[in-house]
Amino acid sequence: MSKEENAKQALESTKKIAGNMVSLMMDLKQKNPKVFFGVIGGVVVLLLIMMMSGGDANKPPLTGPTIKDLVIGQQYTLKSANSYDPSSTVRLVSVPGAMAAYDDSEEADRTGACQHMPQGTKVTAIEFQDFAGKKNAFVKVRMEDGECKGNEGWALAIDIQ
Repeated sequence: MSKEENAKQALESTKKIAGNMVSLMMDLKQKNPKVFFGVIGGVVVLLLIMMMSGGDANKPPLTGPTIKDLVIGQQYTLKSANSYDPSSTVRLVSVPGAMAAYDDSEEADRTGACQHMPQGTKVTAIEFQDFAGKKNAFVKVRMEDGECKGNEGWALAIDIQ
């Protein structure tokens, strides 16, 4: 027998078994509907239990970016928590909280002096600001290298690594 014949025979056998199962279920539905719907309910309950049961206990939990315990006067680097692109920049603003009101659609906004700093820029933490019940959500930083050395701005604490 060739592979094609084996495949055809397996397909025919599977069709026959499926047809028999459907006819048995329809027969059961006609003769004893309580048992039929009980079987369907049992299958649904088993599927729900399997879907809601926990996964592998040995898997480590997923972690995301976390805010470090920053210290005033310490040196850190800028690292965007929301991007894996090494060429992405970190937004600095003049007032903490202005980050939420910032519109990225204007090109003129991107050309402002020292507003978009490249990742890896060395900074020193100067001051902290709480926001929406989150302690030290914003950090005032002073740039320690690059063309903006000595300039200050506010960044999200999660972008300081």
